[in-house]
Amino acid sequence: MDTPTGPTGTAARPIPDTHPQADPDQDPDPVPVTRPVDHGTAKLLPDVDRRRAWLLTVDGAPQSYVDLDAPAHLEFEYVRRLAHALDVAAAPGEPLDALHLGGGALTLPRYLAATRPGSRQHVIEADRGLLALVAEHLPLPAGSGIEVHAQDARTALEEAPEGSADVIVADVFGGSRVPAHLTSVEYARAAARVLRPHGLYAANLADGAPFDFLRGQLANFASVLPYLAVIAEPSVLRGRRFGNAVLLASSAELPLAALTRRVAGDAFPARVEHGAALRRLIAGALPVRDAEATPSPEPPSGAFSLG
Repeated sequence: MDTPTGPTGTAARPIPDTHPQADPDQDPDPVPVTRPVDHGTAKLLPDVDRRRAWLLTVDGAPQSYVDLDAPAHLEFEYVRRLAHALDVAAAPGEPLDALHLGGGALTLPRYLAATRPGSRQHVIEADRGLLALVAEHLPLPAGSGIEVHAQDARTALEEAPEGSADVIVADVFGGSRVPAHLTSVEYARAAARVLRPHGLYAANLADGAPFDFLRGQLANFASVLPYLAVIAEPSVLRGRRFGNAVLLASSAELPLAALTRRVAGDAFPARVEHGAALRRLIAGALPVRDAEATPSPEPPSGAFSLG
């Protein structure tokens, strides 16, 4: 068998590909796990209502939620919105070639493997300690098609082959902020280069009024891809609170009607902003070059932490 290779052409280091089936009569009750990782202290907290489900936090900030027995179960609202975008990116069940920037506990790669079997996925995660924790406690099922690479997201993106991805999912946070080198127009150009002509870029961002950061990100991608949309809760879009916003960009028209129906039907309904409304939001914002790029804004105290 050939050695698997990732988007940079280097040998991949997949998370172990097998795990035993849970036996409710024999498995002990799961207990929390705490471990120092490269960028803080990670905790795995078991869900008392779902036997093989776990919440991953880093320095108290929720990062991922995974149910090993039900990978299509998505707990976080913004993750469901990203999943909706993946659901409408191609015909139901059609495999996709996906590049994930940011890994966490691999929630969306597991979701895509379950809903689109045969997908080929590369996950880029810079925190080797976090990867080791996930490999030990939340291993992937056999034949998942997911390869994990310990690498910086921008470096991996710039080294990835041109036109190699149907979807790029970006969910990279250093602590609670998107790193500056992933917020520039040069980064947006690198993403556009890796996407196929029909490809979709989907990113989890966070901002609040007056949306200087979000407007800059929209200006970046508007300069390289013609079709954009933002998914967020109305209270966030109206500037009433700081929160997540999912940015979508593509060289092909976005399936806005299908996406709007899906996000409106969630427990916490969201809106899809596009067209004239999005142009009004961008207003006079200009693309942000590497030299001027800054991290996303610091969330208000308690915005994303537990308790």
